[in-house]
Amino acid sequence: MGDLNYHHLRYFWAVAKEGNLTRTARQLHVSQSSLSAQIKQLEAQLGQRLFARTGRTLTLTDAGQIAFEHAEEIFAAGTELVAVLREGRREERQVVRIGAVATLSRNFQENFIRPLVDRPDIELVLASGNLAELLGRLRVHALDLVLSNQRVPTTSVDPWRCRRIARQPVSLVGRPRAGAPFRFPEDLATVPLLLPGRDNDIRARFDLLCDQSNIRYRLRAEVDDMALLRLLARDSDCVALVPSVVVQDELQTGRLVEHANVPGLHEHFYCVTVQRRHEPAIVRSLVTRPEGEMLRSPALEPPPPERPVHPERSRPAGSGTVAP
Repeated sequence: MGDLNYHHLRYFWAVAKEGNLTRTARQLHVSQSSLSAQIKQLEAQLGQRLFARTGRTLTLTDAGQIAFEHAEEIFAAGTELVAVLREGRREERQVVRIGAVATLSRNFQENFIRPLVDRPDIELVLASGNLAELLGRLRVHALDLVLSNQRVPTTSVDPWRCRRIARQPVSLVGRPRAGAPFRFPEDLATVPLLLPGRDNDIRARFDLLCDQSNIRYRLRAEVDDMALLRLLARDSDCVALVPSVVVQDELQTGRLVEHANVPGLHEHFYCVTVQRRHEPAIVRSLVTRPEGEMLRSPALEPPPPERPVHPERSRPAGSGTVAP
């Protein structure tokens, strides 16, 4: 077989991460034909096909997935070697790559990654985009997991591992009201509403509920971005339909209040991964935490009660007896 050509392996590794031959050739400043030829030489040397073409997208074969995982380790070791010899330091850092759909609550994303943020041995790569784009990157192992607010079905072509990691009720929230409390569903006809866009699963189920119960509402705006929906709810006289995690800070401070829970309406949060020989332990620890940790910020929790101090322990040295 001869020695492995690491130049060919690096080209394969770059294409596998990007998932597109044309974009990779542009990034590497080589022609597409040259890049394709070198990958074919690597496949011939290994005696295995590394890529399968699906439309314009390249997906890794089983052999390609094995080669990619080994290439990740090889080039990470090369980077470490340069750091040790050139700078006299040894870095033992694990890269964790997380994608999240653009419409997902930023608060939920922050709660999810919080255990990793302050760890010096972890390097985080965070990506945002539409679900199809992120799944394409997950397919070629350019991401370790994808966070989504919709379930991703498993198919024979893409055996995704999709697990629900959290669920919470969806509420109508707004600024504190003077006078009579909010009445659900009666006040929906008169109070201006901020709703997620029509492609959002929450909006679809809310509209279905209203249709089935003959409820009419007064729409002020449709907002795809949850971060913008949060700002508009905070700074306007409108009532917004959101999971409470989206506005967790404002609810804690009282700037916004929860007017009503919408019966039977929940937001579901999913983690999507691909089947791998060995799931990284750090990924497994992230997705198996109690869902309460992902739905609230520890910074907003009340401090633990102070422990009572025993009088004798608190008495200064040399002081007299403390009376009962």
